[in-house]
Amino acid sequence: MTAQSTALLFVATALFGLTTALYGVARFTSLSNLYPENDGAAIGLTMGAGDMGNALLPPIAGFITAMLAWQFGFGMMIPMFLLAGIGIWIYVPMQMSGPAREFLSVAKIRYVLSSIGQPDILVIATIQVLIYCVWQALTGFYPTYLIEVKGFEATTAGILFGFFFALGMVIKPLSGASYDRFDARAPLRVLLVALLVALVILPFTTELWMVIAVTVPLSGVLGYSAITLPYMTGGIPEDIQNTGLGTLRTSYMAIGALSPTLVGSLADHDYFDEAFFLMAGLVVVALAVSLKVPEK
Repeated sequence: MTAQSTALLFVATALFGLTTALYGVARFTSLSNLYPENDGAAIGLTMGAGDMGNALLPPIAGFITAMLAWQFGFGMMIPMFLLAGIGIWIYVPMQMSGPAREFLSVAKIRYVLSSIGQPDILVIATIQVLIYCVWQALTGFYPTYLIEVKGFEATTAGILFGFFFALGMVIKPLSGASYDRFDARAPLRVLLVALLVALVILPFTTELWMVIAVTVPLSGVLGYSAITLPYMTGGIPEDIQNTGLGTLRTSYMAIGALSPTLVGSLADHDYFDEAFFLMAGLVVVALAVSLKVPEK
C-alpha cells in the first residue's frame, strides 16, 4: 500500500504469496485435526467463507476507493488480517500433529513420497489434478467466453460470474458435510456428473436463462475440493501431514496452471467451444478414476 518502487511492490507481492501459500496448507491440516469427525464440513465452511469474501470484498473495496482513495481500499484488509491472526493464535493449538521429524533429509523425502504414493492417495490426487485443471480454465475464461462467444454484455457476464461464485458459498459446505456423512465416492460422483453435463450443454445454449440454468451445475467444480482435500489430508500420516499435503498441493497447482494457457490458445484459434468439450473430457477421466476411490 505504501510501496514507492516497482521492486518493493514485487517483494511485497512475493511475501504475500508466500504467506497465503503457507496458510493454504495449514488451514486444511489444522481443521482436519481439530474436527476429525467433521473435517469435510469444517473445510467446506472455510472454503465457502472464502467465496463469500471473493463476492463481497471487491465491491466494498471499490466503493471505499471511489469515496476516499485506493490506499484505503487496500488498507481495510489490515485490521481483518490482524483479527484473523489473533484468532488463530488464541484458538488453534501450537502442536496438533504427531512427533516432529527432521526438517529435511533423504529419509524424510523418501517417507513423504512413499506416503503420498499410496494407492488411495494417488487415486484422489489424480482426480484433484484433473478437476483443478478444469477449475483453472473455467474460472479464467468463463466471463470471456460469455462475452466473445455468447455475445453477452460485460456487465451481464460479470453478474453471471459472481452468481457462479456465490453458489460456492452453498455448494462447498454441502459438499464437505456430504463427505462426512456419505464418504467421498457418492458426493464426488454427483458433482462430477453435474459438471460434465453442464460443460457439454453450455456450448449449445443461446438464451440468457439457459446459461443461468447451466451455471448452477457448472458450479459443481467449486465443491469437489471440499471432498478431495479432507480425504487427502486425512490419509497422510500426522507427522508429515503438512509436508505431504504441501507437496501434493504444489504438484496439482503447478500442473493446473498449464490449463488456462491451453484453453487460451484454443480460444485464439476459434476453438472456444471445443475447449469446453476438452474440459468435459477431463471430467470423464476423473469420473472413471473415481470408481477406484476406496472408503476413507
